[in-house]
Amino acid sequence: MTQLILASNSPRRRQLLQQMGLNFRVVTARVSEALPAGCDLAAGVMEIARRKARAVARREAEGLILGADTLVVLNGEALGKPAGPQEAYDMLTRLQGREHRVITGVALVDAGSGACLLEHEITRVWMRVLTPREIWRYVATGEPLDKAGAYGIQGKGALLVERIEGCYFNVVGLPLGKVAGMLERFGLDPWEVGDRKENGTGISFNN
Repeated sequence: MTQLILASNSPRRRQLLQQMGLNFRVVTARVSEALPAGCDLAAGVMEIARRKARAVARREAEGLILGADTLVVLNGEALGKPAGPQEAYDMLTRLQGREHRVITGVALVDAGSGACLLEHEITRVWMRVLTPREIWRYVATGEPLDKAGAYGIQGKGALLVERIEGCYFNVVGLPLGKVAGMLERFGLDPWEVGDRKENGTGISFNN
C-alpha cells in the first residue's frame, strides 16, 4: 500500500489527518517559507506547499508526500506568525471587527514518479469586535504565538470569531475535503486506508 508522508511539523495538521483515521509518517521539511516575489497569494501558498513536499520527496524512495502552507490575509496583506506578544496584539487589533481570508495551499507529490498535484482553499472569517482587554487576555494564553494571523480557531481563538464562510478545517490548517479528493486522484481511497496502527496513533516521526 502506498504510504502517506506529512511534510509538516504542525501539530494541527497531524491532528486533522488523525481525525481522518489515516496512517502516515511525519517528516519535517526545512525550506524557505517566504512568498515568491510577483505572484498572487494563492499561487504563493501553493508554491510553498510544493517546496515542502518536494524537499521530503527527494529524501524518500516512494510514498505520497503531503505539504501545506496557510496564510491569513487582510485587505490583500499576508499576516504571518507574530514575533512576540506585542505583534500578536497588534495583528488581532487589526483583525477584530473585520473580515479576513484564510488561504491554504496543498501539494501532493508522488516520491517515485515525481507527479505533483496542487490545490488551494479560501475561507472567509469575520472576527467579533474585541476590547483591548479581551485581546490581551487571549495573547496571555500563549496560543497566538505559533499561528498565522495570531489566532487558532480550534482553541481559545474560537471566542474571537463571529462567523466563517467556507471550510472550517482550512482555517485550522488543512482543508480535509480537498485533501481527500487529491488522495483519490492518486488512487488512494481515504475510506479504505483509515485503519490505524496498533498503538492507536496512526503516525510515526522522522526528522
